[in-house]
Amino acid sequence: MGQSASQAAAFYKEVGSSGKLWTCKDAGGIPAPINSNGQRAMPFWSSLSRVQKIIDTVSDYRKFEPYELTWSVFVTDWAPGLKKDGLLVGINWSGIYATGYDLDVSDVIANTSYHAKKFT
Repeated sequence: MGQSASQAAAFYKEVGSSGKLWTCKDAGGIPAPINSNGQRAMPFWSSLSRVQKIIDTVSDYRKFEPYELTWSVFVTDWAPGLKKDGLLVGINWSGIYATGYDLDVSDVIANTSYHAKKFT
């Protein structure tokens, strides 16, 4: 299993178990950089320590602060907007360039919800 695949598996398991996820924001909002396929993706992480590591080690993210939200708020409030705006969901980006899988919001919801059922 590659790095991005293991990060995705950890995301589904951890968010499914805790019911929480994190992104980061600054005064200008939440980042949504363009990926190598020319699509915008908004990053989310499955733990505070994961997002904090990116903020601490990736220069483009140093001005951001962690932002926590519940899974239910993500699904009901954030997901429709992400879909409407054509944004992908970056999950557990890692490494010196903060990269990983960028997935359709519907896939993230389906995969995380599947794992959540294992913990309820």
